[in-house]
Amino acid sequence: MRIHFIAIGGAVMHNLALELQQLGHSVSGSDDEIFDPARSRLALAGLLPKSLGWHPEQVTADTDQVILGMHARADNPELARAKELGLHIYSFPEYLYQHCKNKKRIVVAGSHGKTSTTAMIMHVLRQQGMNFDYLVGSQLEGFERMVRLSDAPIVILEGDEYLTSPLDPTPKFLHYRPHLAVVTGVSWDHINVFPTRELYVEQFRKFIGSMEPGAAVVWYEGDPVLADIMRDNPMRGIPYRGISARVEHGKTIAHHQGRDYPLAVFGAHNMQNLNAAMLICSELGIAEADFLQAAANFTGTAKRLECVHQSPALSVYRDFAHAPSKLKATVEAVRQQFPDRMLVAAYELHTFSSLSKEFLPDYAGCMDEADVRLVLLDPHVFALKRLPVLPDGDVAETFSATVFHDGTHLSSALREAIQSSGKPAVLLLMSSGKFDDMDVAALIAKCS
Repeated sequence: MRIHFIAIGGAVMHNLALELQQLGHSVSGSDDEIFDPARSRLALAGLLPKSLGWHPEQVTADTDQVILGMHARADNPELARAKELGLHIYSFPEYLYQHCKNKKRIVVAGSHGKTSTTAMIMHVLRQQGMNFDYLVGSQLEGFERMVRLSDAPIVILEGDEYLTSPLDPTPKFLHYRPHLAVVTGVSWDHINVFPTRELYVEQFRKFIGSMEPGAAVVWYEGDPVLADIMRDNPMRGIPYRGISARVEHGKTIAHHQGRDYPLAVFGAHNMQNLNAAMLICSELGIAEADFLQAAANFTGTAKRLECVHQSPALSVYRDFAHAPSKLKATVEAVRQQFPDRMLVAAYELHTFSSLSKEFLPDYAGCMDEADVRLVLLDPHVFALKRLPVLPDGDVAETFSATVFHDGTHLSSALREAIQSSGKPAVLLLMSSGKFDDMDVAALIAKCS
């Protein structure tokens, strides 16, 4: 088939394009901005557009399918051309469902932890030699792409609650109709498209209601919002909490059914993710002991408590945390793992929600476990999203932190905090952005 991607540069979109090319389809695409790693990977495969922008002439009558990314706008000229020609237009969730509608579908949803939980399931299934397709929101060690399409009998899908496409303002995860699902928790996010908590929570009610008859949902019972959703739900529910674990000499050891299992991941939130993944794998026929043995060498995913430097004097972790619940869980996990070290935490306000005045109070206390708290408040980010800049004082008070406006000054403050600590330190960098292109490698070199 000839398949054209509108907004090919997205994380999932470019991975899907590469996978479809690998399967023998003729693939083309366009975008008005493409960054690495997508840019380099598309170039290597010969799929990088010759020029940025939208080119309606690429969409022709012999195009079999068009896959539309969320980055494109509703008035996109290529989309208009595809409509004019009457072509089959899919969002990537719709396309994936068409591929996997005859498979057993496992979907991992939740405001936080869904990428890690999905990755844990994939890691163990591969260790156990099971054949499966997948979609995951981060590049994983040992997996060539973030998407796999084959004739496998099951598929593991990370279920995103964000909107599907410019033509479909419903959450992506409503397209998948799972037979098994995980919901890790529900904590208000994406304020730009779900302006009230109630509207956001309602999407998860709809998700659980969209499951196939006879489906089962693994859900975190420590979340009162999720508990309320599940209270009167007729679906077969499998509640969970975190696997019991302890920290010894900087190593997390899970304890389950009388046995110890050393782990490479850490933190209470990851112990919850691990239990959810174990329950799903149990539903797929994998014994719990086999699961934990296979999970022992799972090291996590990119930017999810990812260790980017380790030395006796300094450990550096980066994390995608941006919502309040994610921020709090990440800081507490690092503090628990390194109770005797100086913890220096830096957070960048970057998402629509984090830049909103109405959302700001939800961050109160999220970074309290850190010894040094720094926040990047970049006016350029607010300008790009056409939002008024939050007052420094409000941000500083909410986070009990020092506020910076650019990566250069933030880097200097981080270096000073680490070098003046007088003891081994942990640096935790939390953002869905790039900290104003702060040179993290240079910072580490100066502090090590």
